[in-house]
Amino acid sequence: MTEKSQVALSPTAHLYQRWFGPLLRNDEGFDAEQLTQIALAVLGQVSRRREWPFLSGLLSDMAKDLQRLDLRLEQRLFGCCFPNPIGLAAGFDKNGIAAGIWDRFGFGFAELGTVTFNAQEGNPRPRLFRLAAEQAALNRMGFNNKGARVMYRTLEQQALLPRGQRLFPIGINLGKSRITPLELASNDYFASLELLAPFADYVVLNVSSPNTPGLRDLQQPRQLRLLVERLRGLDGCPPLLVKIAPDLKDREIDDLARLATDESLEGIIAVNTSLNRLGLENRVLPQTGRALEEESGGLSGTPLCDRALEVLKRLRAIVGSSIPLVGVGGISSSKDAWERITAGASLVQLYTGWIFQGPDLVPRISEGILMQLEKHGFRHISEAVGSEVPWT
Repeated sequence: MTEKSQVALSPTAHLYQRWFGPLLRNDEGFDAEQLTQIALAVLGQVSRRREWPFLSGLLSDMAKDLQRLDLRLEQRLFGCCFPNPIGLAAGFDKNGIAAGIWDRFGFGFAELGTVTFNAQEGNPRPRLFRLAAEQAALNRMGFNNKGARVMYRTLEQQALLPRGQRLFPIGINLGKSRITPLELASNDYFASLELLAPFADYVVLNVSSPNTPGLRDLQQPRQLRLLVERLRGLDGCPPLLVKIAPDLKDREIDDLARLATDESLEGIIAVNTSLNRLGLENRVLPQTGRALEEESGGLSGTPLCDRALEVLKRLRAIVGSSIPLVGVGGISSSKDAWERITAGASLVQLYTGWIFQGPDLVPRISEGILMQLEKHGFRHISEAVGSEVPWT
């Protein structure tokens, strides 16, 4: 019996499975990117009008379905209060159009972006592919977004509470514009940061996406150090985190961990999507007729789970408890989330697993973590972080 089959679906999740479930069970059919855009367009309208009486009532009902409020799950990190450790990963709400309502889905925080200073179309379509049987996805989006100026106006229109006053933290994930030469990358990141800092409880430097040429070169310690020092020069700079790739060699992971400590970065997010095909090299995409080993783009979802956990453990071995870690990549169950937490992650993020399994994944994970805390005699989630206690 699966974790999902042990509990009845909430009304919200039942609607999701009824309307989206059939579309997500097949690789082909409704285009994955178009489906995402339709869903986000609706959510964006709802977020801007969330105080309207009818919509406010619907959102309150959804929050009752999906939120699990428990003091044992609360943490204070980066100067922010996180009501629970489960966040929406960057990549879904690229332009921040639904920033005002992600907490209603049960998330303890949300990361918007990746946003670049200049608007850009991204790579040619098709560029997002479902791998339904594997609960995975291949994407080569290329930081498609409307740019930092549009995100500023979008967030302003949603009348969010000021930075530092929200009980639901919002992170903003920054990337380099494709048209910006690598040697000018710090200027590009700085321009976005300067504009969006008032909205960000924390900021993530995305130097690990596989879909922007040369971007991963910024993971080299010298390049990353220069970037961090440049951004720290901004008055009122929010807490800075860095997001790293799963494809780094052990030595490279160690070097980045030491750099994060030396530069007093507020956190490390592990990991981004992978260029490794993780045993799916011969898996054919029906849309293109080619095997994954012939396709460009980053792999996400369940196949990434083991590697993401390995990277997290290696980071923890270097930084200890001095820097909070955020685990992401292939988390699709309470057990996956618990293993990241006990390996050293203070927070976890969902994306691909949440899309395939639906809104109930968030409360299921919260309930699973609480169950494990009780089983192991932990009074608070902070006691479980890095404890290496197994799932039972």
